[in-house]
Amino acid sequence: MSVDRYAVIGNPVAHSKSPLIQTAFAQATGQSLVYELLPAPRDGFVATVERFVREGGNGLNVTIPFKLEAYALARERSARASAAGACNTLAWRGDHWYGDNTDGAGLLRDLVHNVGATVAGRDVLVLGAGGAARGIVLPLLHEAPRRLVIANRTLSRATGLASAFAASGPVTAVAPASLAGQRFDIVINATSIGLGSEVPRDLWPGGLFSPGALAYDLVYANTTTPFVAWAIGQGATITADGLGMLIEQAAESFALWRGVRPETAPVFALMRDHRAW
Repeated sequence: MSVDRYAVIGNPVAHSKSPLIQTAFAQATGQSLVYELLPAPRDGFVATVERFVREGGNGLNVTIPFKLEAYALARERSARASAAGACNTLAWRGDHWYGDNTDGAGLLRDLVHNVGATVAGRDVLVLGAGGAARGIVLPLLHEAPRRLVIANRTLSRATGLASAFAASGPVTAVAPASLAGQRFDIVINATSIGLGSEVPRDLWPGGLFSPGALAYDLVYANTTTPFVAWAIGQGATITADGLGMLIEQAAESFALWRGVRPETAPVFALMRDHRAW
């Protein structure tokens, strides 16, 4: 008897806790499935996905750096994936992939319900303009921040992203150097800084954090991430890494695949028990 197969695809992917999380969701909801790691060469995303389908794969979580390629691969897409122009979830529909983006929903649920942050009326900075950033800009704008600034080393990418969502709220794009002298209530790292690297000294100017500010890293790790360490040194009052977002967006993905949204609180407890990763 065949068992439904799911996986997380990325590069790197060995650090991912998605198998632990999704397996816990399956056990809690009585679903029969297997979930695994699926590493892919940076130039081999499509070939790896095609092999996964031939071997009976049913769905994928997609992480760095393949979210834009996943969007291109999906023949059918959700409204939130289309708005983001990126997919972090793929579901096999018999002869094609259905693409979704659960990043924004996962981030907002973690920010508001777990961290206790308020986005409305706040100054928000998103660092980065790649696939991770694309999935969170519109949900953040729907929370009515006073302003949302996107900063990226390649300014044209930030400008393009801001332009795509200009009709949805007060969003602008700047080069990192132009952040000097500005302060923000929420600073979100949507770059790959923290995946095996430190924050370069001259990457972002100091003084970005308003009193009481929150620093949120979409990256997660078994120790303090380089971005969070940098933010603490810069005076951030509250910090969080992306583990909560990972759990919440994973629940959204699970609901897409299996038709039931699992409770996330028990998985938070499970992950706290696994802090010695």
